[in-house]
Amino acid sequence: MTSSTDDTGSGATRDAVDRIAERAPAAGIRVAVAESLTSGAIASRLGAGSGASEWFSGGVVAYDAEVKFGVLGVERGPVVTASCAEQLARGVASLLGADAAIGATGVGGPGQEEGQPEGTAFIAVALRDRIEVREFHFDGDPAEVVSETTEAAVSLLAAMLEEGDDGS
Repeated sequence: MTSSTDDTGSGATRDAVDRIAERAPAAGIRVAVAESLTSGAIASRLGAGSGASEWFSGGVVAYDAEVKFGVLGVERGPVVTASCAEQLARGVASLLGADAAIGATGVGGPGQEEGQPEGTAFIAVALRDRIEVREFHFDGDPAEVVSETTEAAVSLLAAMLEEGDDGS
């Protein structure tokens, strides 16, 4: 059975994963992910990428705040923030020995959390000593928010890898 959203997600998500699968191993980069809002969706998409065993170290689903604090070293406090996303990325990179990492947190809905409206997502992408953190506001039901967040996360990583990495 095939569908337009198989194990690698939407067309844009598949394209981004293909770009990561091409560039990460060529640059000797291992990728990891720490995710809350997306509950493993990002790791699932990356793991379905071509040759993933050569470049994807794995991920941590840190849905519970105590997992964020205890396993990934996130500072205690609000967890639906840009700072938390950055700490998730840095924490999972350190934990799994990865060169690149994604950290994703947010509010899928229904309703708000920590004063943030549903559809809010914070995504951090770390590549060695560089990090980019973005805030997004997606419309839709929780499944759509997860899908959009997943697509944004892998697209950000693909773009960062395409910018080139001089290894410094």
